[in-house]
Amino acid sequence: MIRKQDIKRISDVKWEIPKSYRDDMRVPVQIFADERLLEAALGDKSLTQAVNASTLPGLVSHIIVMPDVHQGYGFPIGGVAATKLPDGVISPGGIGYDINCGVRLLSSLIPLDAAEPFLDDLATSLYANCPSGVGVKGSVRLSLKQLEAVCRIGSEWALKNGYARAEDLPSTEEGGKVPGADPSAVSERAMARGRPQLGTLGAGNHFIEIDVVEEIYHPEGARAMGLLEGHLALQIHCGSRGFGHQVCSDYVRELQGAVRRYGIQLPDRELVCAPLSSPEGKRYLAAMTCAANYAFANRQVLAHHARRAFEQVLAGKTRDFDLHQVYDIAHNMGKIEEHVVDGQKIKVCVHRKGATRAFGPGFPGLPEKYRAMGQPVLVPGSMGTASWVLLGTEESMTQSFGSSCHGAGRVMSRKRAKKSIRGDALRSKLQAQGIRIRARSMPGLAEEAPHAYKDVDAVVDVVVKAGIAKKVAKLRPLVVIKG
Repeated sequence: MIRKQDIKRISDVKWEIPKSYRDDMRVPVQIFADERLLEAALGDKSLTQAVNASTLPGLVSHIIVMPDVHQGYGFPIGGVAATKLPDGVISPGGIGYDINCGVRLLSSLIPLDAAEPFLDDLATSLYANCPSGVGVKGSVRLSLKQLEAVCRIGSEWALKNGYARAEDLPSTEEGGKVPGADPSAVSERAMARGRPQLGTLGAGNHFIEIDVVEEIYHPEGARAMGLLEGHLALQIHCGSRGFGHQVCSDYVRELQGAVRRYGIQLPDRELVCAPLSSPEGKRYLAAMTCAANYAFANRQVLAHHARRAFEQVLAGKTRDFDLHQVYDIAHNMGKIEEHVVDGQKIKVCVHRKGATRAFGPGFPGLPEKYRAMGQPVLVPGSMGTASWVLLGTEESMTQSFGSSCHGAGRVMSRKRAKKSIRGDALRSKLQAQGIRIRARSMPGLAEEAPHAYKDVDAVVDVVVKAGIAKKVAKLRPLVVIKG
């Protein structure tokens, strides 16, 4: 295990495990954390996983570890790594099983005092309209041909089929469609799992949440996003469901052979990978992109269902019940991007696992309303805690490959969390705080207890102090829908 004395302090919130720590490291590991969050990271294997990841072929600059880091499969959750094209590797463990797990935020003109009498009805309507739970099926049943179209064009499929508005797509990362998808790279089993699940929430840490905008820190940014203090907003946190999980499972198994064929030495078999230029690497990238596009469409359909729920409850009771998209951003993705490394602009594959893209001002892929200020960064809390809306910065481009944190980050395993509190007791506790809960499973609810996570406010303070994001608004939960 890595000890604190093995880590060099660079600043109040930045640390480094030098390349000299272990002979097989190709790049150093840089950690964003304060003292308390660093101690938490030392409590599991996440920093050892980051050191292991630093041995992969083709890495540039350094591995990044975010303050919400915790142990994952191969790579730590909260890790960022960039490999140079064409011969750097791509690793499924550096992206995660829930490909394009991400967050969509919608704003409204609904004041809390006008909505307060209807929050219980809104909770019930959202729960009814947005299917949740393990293996649950949705209202959108896809043919194989339709699923292949979702894989290729993502949110555009939702727009063409009445589940999106034209203005939603520009306010989605990559317009809701990552190029390079190839459904022929996806297994029959993955397609079978994906067909009935579009427009479903799933379980685990996924949620739909009605929030109130509690505090504004960046008035210009909040205005551009339509966030008004004392008004409702809605978050959707989910990913590619069983479809993406199966894609990852298939390629973790398939790439074991590629590691041997290309003579790649790994300290942990969970880091299985393949060169980006290899047939195996190209196939995984194409399949992963299919799952990413599926996830964009999935959150888009859920947003459609949420808008319907708000209309069902609030039509005729509030002046304006509409929900307007702020942004949709992934935090489990591998992306081909250009970054400046050692003074040269190069093309890299950025692995973000439990890390959010946080591009700074001027990025041409951003909607016009955000281009001058930077990309919205969405950082959800943990049911009973705040969530945050941030902006990417120029410094994020130079320090972290345009990346920031993605949430609070676990400090307690799901098993331990279930032992620490009963789901029904947690629900009562949250409801006593004024948070309405709708959940299919009380044990599943207990797994996601707020005390099983780090302090999201402390996590956000670290990335702000490091200069890789800046605060726009703080959200407080009112209604939580869980699988």
